[in-house]
Amino acid sequence: MNHADHVALIKGSISEPGGTWADFGSGTGAFTLALAEVVGRDAHLYSIDQQHNALRQQEQTMRRTFPELQVEYIAADYTKPLDLPALDGLVMANALHFQRHKDGVLQLMYRYLRAGGRFILIEYNTDQGNFGVPHPFSYESWATMAHRNGFVNTQLLATRPSRFMGEIYAAVSRKPMT
Repeated sequence: MNHADHVALIKGSISEPGGTWADFGSGTGAFTLALAEVVGRDAHLYSIDQQHNALRQQEQTMRRTFPELQVEYIAADYTKPLDLPALDGLVMANALHFQRHKDGVLQLMYRYLRAGGRFILIEYNTDQGNFGVPHPFSYESWATMAHRNGFVNTQLLATRPSRFMGEIYAAVSRKPMT
């Protein structure tokens, strides 16, 4: 997948530019860059990953590509509470499949979102893991988990073939307005 694929996976869930967004488990920033392109220069982004080197690499790329965008890089474990403002949306791409027990992480994400905020998930569309991707989950499994953790209006946004595990999907779920 390339940058255009990353943008195509998430853009259907973001109808207006700007806002406060976070990318959890952002790595070197493939989806942070896609998010930056979709939400535009008036947005404020938080990029969270445990790997300092990945965040430094991402920051260099972001400064070259989107120099006017305000991004805060946080080296932290996203499975632990973080001091973040209320988010209009968040992205989690190929990160949640490392967690065996996902509900605690999903409750953290729920708390970070404003009412009506969007949770954009990118994941392999399978319930069978392997050494590199220990706990993936299909879109159907995501819909069940999202509902169980209080999210509503879960929708499949797009799919793309993946040479690694067959197919990757993007979905969006929302925190209820009330």
